[in-house]
Amino acid sequence: MANEFYALMGRMRYITRWGLMRNTFSENISEHSHQTAVLAHALALIRRDILRLPTPDPERCAVAALYHDATEILTGDLPTPIKYYNPDIRGAYKQVERIAGNRLLELLPRELRAAYASYVMEDDQEVLPFVKAADKLSAHIKCLEEQKAGNTEFDTAAKQTWDAMVAMERPELTWFLDNCLGAYALNLDQL
Repeated sequence: MANEFYALMGRMRYITRWGLMRNTFSENISEHSHQTAVLAHALALIRRDILRLPTPDPERCAVAALYHDATEILTGDLPTPIKYYNPDIRGAYKQVERIAGNRLLELLPRELRAAYASYVMEDDQEVLPFVKAADKLSAHIKCLEEQKAGNTEFDTAAKQTWDAMVAMERPELTWFLDNCLGAYALNLDQL
């Protein structure tokens, strides 16, 4: 029987991230995917409306980000140092993700599979750079929040995520870093 897809999406809240790190507060892939969607949407809007550069539809970027870690419902969250340890492991994990993505799509009614395929399989090359930038930005924000709580465990990850974002050379991401990132250091009263 098909149609278990949506129930499985609800289980994203049970998959925790940053499993190799001591966390001040835990983060699950549901929370991360929501934040990544908000950021991908913002990056696309910044590119289109502030920088006046060609961009894919911001809503498509947001939806792609909502599903960018959907396969982790079946695979779990493999920590970055393991996932990218060497090309063989990275290639094998990509294959596992494709199998998991296909399995998720099989759990949808046949009439809806095509509508979800590019999101679950992460193969929309037009929106993928926005999702990747937002994903890295979300990881960096997590590092900043942990550092703000006094957790030095995230110092190296904060530098690595920062360096990765700069290396992306995305003008909308640079604009966000210059104009929005500082607010994450503020407390509620300051915001």
